[in-house]
Amino acid sequence: MKTTLDELQTLIAVVDTGALSRAADHLGLTVSAVSRTLGRLEEKLETTLLRRTTRRLELTEEGSAFLERARQIIACVDDAEEDLAARRERPAGRLRVDAASPFMLHAVVPLVAGYRARYPQVSLELTSNDGLIDLLEHRTDVAIRIGRLKDSTLHARSIGSCRLRVLAAPTYLERHGRPRNIAELGQHALLGFTQPAVLNEWPLPDVDDMPVRITPSVAASSGETLRQLALEGVGIVCLADYLTHRDRAEGRLIQLFPTRTLDVRQPIHAVYYRNTALTARIASFVNYLSEHWDASAGGCRANEATSGS
Repeated sequence: MKTTLDELQTLIAVVDTGALSRAADHLGLTVSAVSRTLGRLEEKLETTLLRRTTRRLELTEEGSAFLERARQIIACVDDAEEDLAARRERPAGRLRVDAASPFMLHAVVPLVAGYRARYPQVSLELTSNDGLIDLLEHRTDVAIRIGRLKDSTLHARSIGSCRLRVLAAPTYLERHGRPRNIAELGQHALLGFTQPAVLNEWPLPDVDDMPVRITPSVAASSGETLRQLALEGVGIVCLADYLTHRDRAEGRLIQLFPTRTLDVRQPIHAVYYRNTALTARIASFVNYLSEHWDASAGGCRANEATSGS
């Protein structure tokens, strides 16, 4: 496009005010600047838009037709700017959110109804990938990631953190007994992750007072799979509170070694690309998730201690 918005606005101002001097006052420009802008516009269009005499300005037939379209263009731009301003106050449009399936099921899904009630003009698309994804490739606006972040191309906003606990179902403990000390864990069926290895470091002190590293008897890639295995009494597991707080509250899972458990927490972040502006949609979702983290995760909140049980 050859023509600029400034040139269109100048033409409209000249016609509406009826004089270069009054248009210059309206636009905060000099008369010579207004005259040069009009001349440049006519040069680009290779058309005379205004006939100028010492006493008046008169639109040519081409100028009249062009002015009508110019007004429409400026009106569309004004509408778009007003719409964006409104969206900052009232988020709208599609928001694509990705999270690992356990977090999606136990932390995000319980909040969707409340979020939609507050922001009904935001259309949510929820996807679950247990591994790290390329946000651009998957057309994802914001992803929730658990653990330490490594990707420097991402912006990150802390949502909170969640404590890890070692747990077993009553049925497992009835059949196999409760381990009397941490060393006895090696005699039990232990449920762990296939990867990464750091997830198999449990918040119990070894002989050097460091988190003990276990070798799983049964390994899975998903925390939800491990939770279900633990509920079935297959073995002892270590999971974050957002996955298990209801199970503990209702007695389906029991914490082992509550007084020996180290205060180890998984950080939780909302991430988006650095070259992506923090739109009102992203901000509304991240703020809502952070605001309701206590309710959605059974007492896990950033910078707050979680009571042992």
